Amino acid sequence: MTPSTEIPEAGQPVVLSRSEHSISRKRIDENTLKVLYRLSRQGHKAYLVGGGVRDLLLGRTPKDFDVGTDATPNQVKKLFRNCFLVGRRFRLGHVRFGANEVIEVATFRRQARPDDLPEDPADHFFFTENIFGTPQEDAFRRDFTINALFYDIKTFSIIDYVGGLADLEARRLRVIGDPLVRFTEDPVRMLRALEFAARLGFSLDDAVRQGIYVGAPLIAEAAPARIREEVMELFRHRVGGEVLRNAQALGLLPHLLAGFEGEEETFALLDRIDARTASGVPIEEHFALAAIYLSRFLRACPPDSEVTVTDAVRIAGLVLSPHCGYFHVAHGIRHQARELMVGMFRLSRGRGKRGERRFLQHPMTPQSLEFFTLWHAESPEGSQLAAEWREALAQDEQFQEKRKGDASDRRKSTRPRRRRSRRSKGGGGGTPSA
Repeated sequence: MTPSTEIPEAGQPVVLSRSEHSISRKRIDENTLKVLYRLSRQGHKAYLVGGGVRDLLLGRTPKDFDVGTDATPNQVKKLFRNCFLVGRRFRLGHVRFGANEVIEVATFRRQARPDDLPEDPADHFFFTENIFGTPQEDAFRRDFTINALFYDIKTFSIIDYVGGLADLEARRLRVIGDPLVRFTEDPVRMLRALEFAARLGFSLDDAVRQGIYVGAPLIAEAAPARIREEVMELFRHRVGGEVLRNAQALGLLPHLLAGFEGEEETFALLDRIDARTASGVPIEEHFALAAIYLSRFLRACPPDSEVTVTDAVRIAGLVLSPHCGYFHVAHGIRHQARELMVGMFRLSRGRGKRGERRFLQHPMTPQSLEFFTLWHAESPEGSQLAAEWREALAQDEQFQEKRKGDASDRRKSTRPRRRRSRRSKGGGGGTPSA
């Protein structure tokens, strides 16, 4: 067995020397290297940690770089004038470079033991996250084995305490410890497991899959704001369709989105939206929100029924209300999602309906047409209707431009009357005599 596929023995890490791995300092951010070198020169352990190591080993470009060290937060602050300590639950150093770059520096931590806990139970939550430990103890606190690899700037070696290197090679996602216990500690880990598997093209370890299936109801206990952000991260990483489809297969989706049960046509739409994001079009929350609930809206509001536009506005609001209320979605985002749904309804009814001219001039109509086109991508009839609407929209834009041009010409051709100057009393207006 090669070094990269060994499973660490208890207390003994697998260590890959510089010649045994592919990470080069040329691929590490310059400011991150500055932080690592200064910590190391001051006698502290300085490791690149987490997803940055994972992505570098996979040949991917990391989104950001995090640093782990045995220096305490206060020691880190003394070493860097541009460091600011943040967090109460989890004390961290943020080393700032310029206006936008922040290097996160975290002290190695360990799990709290019963004799570590303060007498007041109310303090447990904050206290237990700030008990410092060794790199090995820190590794075992992390969620997945592939996120618990360390790169040592002093020796340029990879250090693996948990079998992450073997899992990278096997393209397998595995939880550190008992998955159900770790999911009970933090239910959002279930969603993150599905996200990492989809983003990296990894398989889920059987124990992880079983842990999600059994622990699925726990996700409803997570903070709504956190779930909302994690769901949007799925779409930003272009895996929303795949992850929500897998979440449904494992029984997680109804607990994740308040009783929501997806259908294949919904997941297919989400896949197309992920492809749209991959093409360079930024995803916005109202677009993803309308897509998730579109199928439910269309069942309650079929375009070929006697439902009016006023009815469609009301039904769209009712469909979105449970989600927006639970996740505290801002009124503006809710309004835009509702407008997309109603636009979909109006487009599906076809041309020649009452109010068509006003609809063509509505600011949300171009995006509604894009939404409509994505929904009907596999339907020849729907694609033909989308083409007709695109032509109508283009003609209306030309008409509006012509109207603006005509109005501008009229303003130029209509000269204001020139006021005649008053002549001074006593006549003539000539040069007064001396």
